[in-house]
Amino acid sequence: PIARIFCLLDLSILKAREGDFSENVDKTYYVYLPPELCLVHPLPGSLIRGAQRLPSIMRRVESMLLAVQLKETIDYPVPAVKILEALTAASCQETFCYERAELLGDAYLKWVVSRFLFLKYPQKHEGQLTRMRQQMVSNMVLYQFALNKTLQSYIQADRFAPSRWAAPGVLPVFDEETRESEPSIFGEGSIPGNEVQKDYDDDYTDSIQEEGEIDGDSSCYRVLSSKTLADVVEALIGVYYVAGGKIAANHLMRWIGIHAELDPQEIPPPKPYNIPESILKGIDFETLEGVLGMKFQNKGFLIEAITHASRPSSGVSCYQRLEFVGDAVLDHLITKHLFFTYTDLPPGRLTDLRAAAVNNENFARVAVRRKLHGHLRHGSSALEKQIREFVKDVREEISKSGFNSFGLGDCKAPKVLGDIIESIAGAVFLDSGYDTSAVWKVFQPLLEPLVTPETLPMHPIRELQERCQQQAEGLEYKASRAGNVATVEVFVDGVQIGVAQNPQKKMAQKLAARNALVVLKDKETAAKKETEKDGDKNNAGFTRQTLNDTCLRRQWPMPQYRCINEGGPAHAKRFVYAVRVNTSDCGWTDECVGEPMPSVKKAKDSAAMLLLELLNRSFPDKPDGKK
Repeated sequence: PIARIFCLLDLSILKAREGDFSENVDKTYYVYLPPELCLVHPLPGSLIRGAQRLPSIMRRVESMLLAVQLKETIDYPVPAVKILEALTAASCQETFCYERAELLGDAYLKWVVSRFLFLKYPQKHEGQLTRMRQQMVSNMVLYQFALNKTLQSYIQADRFAPSRWAAPGVLPVFDEETRESEPSIFGEGSIPGNEVQKDYDDDYTDSIQEEGEIDGDSSCYRVLSSKTLADVVEALIGVYYVAGGKIAANHLMRWIGIHAELDPQEIPPPKPYNIPESILKGIDFETLEGVLGMKFQNKGFLIEAITHASRPSSGVSCYQRLEFVGDAVLDHLITKHLFFTYTDLPPGRLTDLRAAAVNNENFARVAVRRKLHGHLRHGSSALEKQIREFVKDVREEISKSGFNSFGLGDCKAPKVLGDIIESIAGAVFLDSGYDTSAVWKVFQPLLEPLVTPETLPMHPIRELQERCQQQAEGLEYKASRAGNVATVEVFVDGVQIGVAQNPQKKMAQKLAARNALVVLKDKETAAKKETEKDGDKNNAGFTRQTLNDTCLRRQWPMPQYRCINEGGPAHAKRFVYAVRVNTSDCGWTDECVGEPMPSVKKAKDSAAMLLLELLNRSFPDKPDGKK
């Protein structure tokens, strides 16, 4: 026999004939080429393989040179490979990107600016400090800082295509087909400063395919969003913090234009407290300090940290200023702990850990577990009632074996309970002489158990959404309000499977999603038990596979499907399919049309189920397909 050469072709080139059943066939296609039609290329294969790697190698060299250039501009000894990581967006599809470093840099930047404002403006209240911080570190402000330093010239945001690479000084060669499929001509190796930066609006985003790519000829510019530039600034702060600690991070912040440092002489001394004796006697310092595991040098800090605005006292302010700085220091310390503990965790998972650990709901539950709520000084009967009800609900949560909600519990916490955790952190920071390590020494055991990748819960709304996406099911929420009660209903493929009521709409949606998940999981469990009980009789639940098996056993041709209708918006399409089978001795069966479904597979399953019922009625003398 003549030798044949097998060439594997892209599946997209060859398609199954219309009407053929192709879900369970081998998707590999072979083409037989006689050797007489093949030519021996004069270049050796090893050289060709090496040349194919050249564009990728040159791309990395160009990227590293840009990172080295930026490193020299910043003038601080940080590894260039780390700077390259901070400059690389996830859209490049590299093995690294800036998202992990951006998370760390964001928390550190928030902390440094919060500390700066807190110390520099001792007379301003929490609302004023928050607005001032926003004016210093918002995405638009960081975006302007990045433009001032021409960071857009260094950012790697385009997915690299080796076929589009051209040697420096050589014009790229491409045809119209390449232009249509890959519109961005130049990669990241362009000369710094040649890019045109656009902060586009909604109309302009319609033409944007992906970060760094737009329709049309983009040979002279590329598009980066303002958020990308802001994220790169935070990522640079993060990698400099990892490489050189706060000294390196502060150097980068000064270079970029963020001045948030005070000379020791500029730091005002702690304000004096003139606390009446009656207030001092009314606070159980021994128990409170025992829970925290430290003795306060200045008791005034601790009293202020537990004083609510509803309890005015002479000589004692409410906790809001301490909450401002305590929120920032806890965010920074917890993010730092998670970042350095879970070094191999993907950015998305790390973000989920941080969100679960740093939130008011979780802090409020810490306050209840450590009995700190009993030390709160307030003068509101309504607040007292809310706290009592929440404490009761949390104790029920704690009584459940292995339960730890990390902020995803069924009861909404009064904001004040989470606030006092943050205000106490601010008090510890001030009493320790502005020492963040002292804050972590107090709060690491206080926050135990800290969330881990193994104990991280998934938000019910997100879990339900991902499940419906995997199953190609349509998900819809319908909300209504009657008086002070919000009602949220959950529909999957148009069928209501969950409902919940709560005074707060977000909590009602979360509870409805949780109820829907319980129903779906119960249905899956019941279906699995039914399948195991009935064996192969109801296997696959009257799906296409059941129909195929029936046709094979009865030696009929495979069923033929056709699309009857496809309509609806892109996010909620509906498909209607019909199916028929040639029964040989009786000719074609009647065509069965299925119900509208959100996916092609489900639409075919719906039609197959109806046809199986018809076949079972038409051929009762052939049960299970046996002749």
